[in-house]
Amino acid sequence: MQIEIAVLSKPGGRERNEDACGYWTSEDACCWVLSDGLGGHGGGDIASKLVVSTILHGFAAKPLVDGVNVTKLLDQANSTVLQEQKAQPRIGDMRATAVVLAIDSKNASAIWGHVGDSRLYCYRSGQLAVQTRDHSVLQGLADACKIDSESLRGNPQRNVLLSAVGSDEEYRPTVSEQPMLIRADDVFLLCSDGLWEYVDESMMLRMLAASSTLQEWLVKMETELLQRASKGHDNYSALAVRLSEDCSGNP
Repeated sequence: MQIEIAVLSKPGGRERNEDACGYWTSEDACCWVLSDGLGGHGGGDIASKLVVSTILHGFAAKPLVDGVNVTKLLDQANSTVLQEQKAQPRIGDMRATAVVLAIDSKNASAIWGHVGDSRLYCYRSGQLAVQTRDHSVLQGLADACKIDSESLRGNPQRNVLLSAVGSDEEYRPTVSEQPMLIRADDVFLLCSDGLWEYVDESMMLRMLAASSTLQEWLVKMETELLQRASKGHDNYSALAVRLSEDCSGNP
């Protein structure tokens, strides 16, 4: 299976980029991770880097694409951040989000998991097929139909999270229950809230259709973001993944 990958990560209007992302690939299995360090707690850049390195090293050591393994990898990342908090009390409040995508190339399947408000999207046949739901107070209000889902964007309470890596009590990951069979031209996007706040799903889809490569798609979204963002806006990061052949064997 051929896989196209594109990466974008910028500090935006901040002095420091507290986002981190990375990936590990082999012929049989691949893993992508994106994490947004919660800078308001201090040490956000350290937390996000720990999340990414812990998950990728763990997956490389045991490249199993199933819900149990993805859950264990997120748990390991949480434990690592907690340990670093104890080792460095000055950054004892650091937290991070996490979103993970794992693909089994042989069985043409994908599993994902997330903590916080960094998102995973899957676009298929010109439609939005998958969108993770944020672990946030506003997402809960939207799910209860008390606010419109679009109200999540730009709301000053948007970053009040109900789950984060680096917490004992407020760590509640969500992992997909069953593997999803993947198809040719499926496109996955992992991104921090610094991107999806300014680029909505319909805009993502239109720009994807107008792009010949994933890197071009990310550049288009970045251009739109920069036109809309205010001074001092958040870091923004994205990992894009596209399958270039029908790994499921269907015509």
